Amino acid sequence: MNNSFTFIDLFAGIGGFHLAMHRLGGECVFASEIDEFARLTYEANHKKISPKLFENNLFNKDIRTITPKNLPDFDILCAGFPCQPFSQAGHKRGFEDNHNSERGNLFFNIAEILEAKKPKAFFLENVRGLVTHDDGNTFKIIRNILEDELGYSFYFKVIHASDYGLPQLRPRAFMVGFRDEDFMKSFTFPPSIPLKFNMSDVWGGKCTREIGFTIRIGGRGSVITDRRNWDNYSVDGELKRLSYIEARKMQGFPDDFIFPVSPAQAIKQLGNSVAVDAVEAVAKNILGHLKNLTPKRTILKTTKNKGEWTELLVFIKLLLEKQLSLSDAELNKNTNYLKINKVTTHNLDIAFLLSNLSTVIIKNKEDKSEKEINISEIINAEIINLLISKIKDSSQTFEISEFNIIQDKLGFNVIKGGNSNQKADILLDIENNFIQKENEGFGIKSYLGSKPTLLNASGNTNFIFKINGVNKSYIDEVNAIDTATKLKDRLHRIEELGGTFEYIGAERDTMGFNLKMVDSEMPKIIGQILLLFYKERTSSLADITNKLLGDTKNEDRKILLTSKIKKLLVDILLGFFAGTKWNGSYEANGTIVMKNNGDCVGFHIIELDNLKNYLFENIKLDTPSTTRHRFGKLYLEKDGELYFKLNLQLRF
Repeated sequence: MNNSFTFIDLFAGIGGFHLAMHRLGGECVFASEIDEFARLTYEANHKKISPKLFENNLFNKDIRTITPKNLPDFDILCAGFPCQPFSQAGHKRGFEDNHNSERGNLFFNIAEILEAKKPKAFFLENVRGLVTHDDGNTFKIIRNILEDELGYSFYFKVIHASDYGLPQLRPRAFMVGFRDEDFMKSFTFPPSIPLKFNMSDVWGGKCTREIGFTIRIGGRGSVITDRRNWDNYSVDGELKRLSYIEARKMQGFPDDFIFPVSPAQAIKQLGNSVAVDAVEAVAKNILGHLKNLTPKRTILKTTKNKGEWTELLVFIKLLLEKQLSLSDAELNKNTNYLKINKVTTHNLDIAFLLSNLSTVIIKNKEDKSEKEINISEIINAEIINLLISKIKDSSQTFEISEFNIIQDKLGFNVIKGGNSNQKADILLDIENNFIQKENEGFGIKSYLGSKPTLLNASGNTNFIFKINGVNKSYIDEVNAIDTATKLKDRLHRIEELGGTFEYIGAERDTMGFNLKMVDSEMPKIIGQILLLFYKERTSSLADITNKLLGDTKNEDRKILLTSKIKKLLVDILLGFFAGTKWNGSYEANGTIVMKNNGDCVGFHIIELDNLKNYLFENIKLDTPSTTRHRFGKLYLEKDGELYFKLNLQLRF
């Protein structure tokens, strides 16, 4: 079979999604499932049809450990994420369910993968209780993240397995979305079809029910007349109890689908699985919609946020001023400056060659054409000040018509320097008495809006602590603390209960690797920094460092620790991203800071001590969303131990 699309299979169970997508010509390039018994069944049935998945170690055990950017590229994300937190049969804790490997908030891992990999579509499945859980707030959060934050369209429908030919009720919420869908949204779920077979066919005898009960896990023992009965059937006048043989048919798995586990495990796995025929029917419509999808029209984005406008402002200021003053640790200009001979970005096809006069030569990299302009006729100090005030006085995303005029006169529509995967927002040819560099990368940080971040929060910046000495019965009590200082109070409550914090390390191996590239002791230092910040609410990194040192008179220790932390800050600024394994080199060798008054100053590695001191004195820890980034709660792991995660976010 020629594979026509690729997909990943998250919270894969025994592979109901895998089976359905493979039937339609899909190739599974990554899968994840934490349950050991389900993994046995998955591999036994899918190894022949997807051998590369197992040969290349792409069958992951714990989705929390993966770095999303490291996943293979794929077209469709499939996930039947854990339903127990939203199920009528469970405790309905929702996002707060931390009693089984954080299963309540694993949706946010899906969001991280969508954000990093940007596949063409997603296909999610969960219990229908998800839609109404917490008066609809849980579903609203999920939809807002998928639509507003990630930019996908969103469709959902509560579907019964019997809608697509299987003799089982099984109402489930199916959620579908597309990345490049225009405003004319037109996806439709397929119409229902008659039953392909009924429960009499399943049993091979006359059954009193045409459509069976939803296959469930546990709850056995009720008699057939009990309203809670779900697995007892009357067949040819005889009472029969559902086994995995019948459940396999009801879920749409073929007769040759094997279970290398006990019968009890087999029916549990089927109860946790998806109805294959329903998934296949909806997936067929997804593929048809992708084939006929009208892509979003490329429209010039005239609205931008403060950061995006600031990058443009820095760009044109450098064209006008043709130099960049270097800064001391307090953001004051020192006596050194860099003469600028060329300005461009990684993604701009135009380079601006600067002269000593007001002349600028605009050189098109693609067709090698050149034109000369007088920059002072387009940009002057009055215009710059107007743009500064408009950026400072606006919020969210907004339009600045004057910028559009400037860009048109300069011959380009948009600067795409602000790529979140690049450290260098702008490239400069620079020189002074000490250096002469071409295409030297500089990042841009702005104080015109809210304080910029040095390290953004994500699952990549979570760090794990094992909690010793606390009984698991206290999970809900600790996690229910919802004060204005809830993280501090939760940590103190753990200590009141006799708990101690044993530092384990970064949740993601990539972040742990990068920190060790900075210094072998850095992961341990981060653990100490996080506990001090969240327990004592000391946010300044310089102040935290002093507290780590305590009353020590050991000057060597002070110098060593301070030096390590300063190096970390520079390495984050110029070198590594939390979600990408770092090779130790810098992509950018400097940073341009736009101050609140609109002045630009720069740092460059030729004056590295100034940059180190500036960062050390101005970086503080910040608290991101605990729900969105999956930290700040006690959770019970499968090893029976309690754990707690803290997140590292650094802001100027």
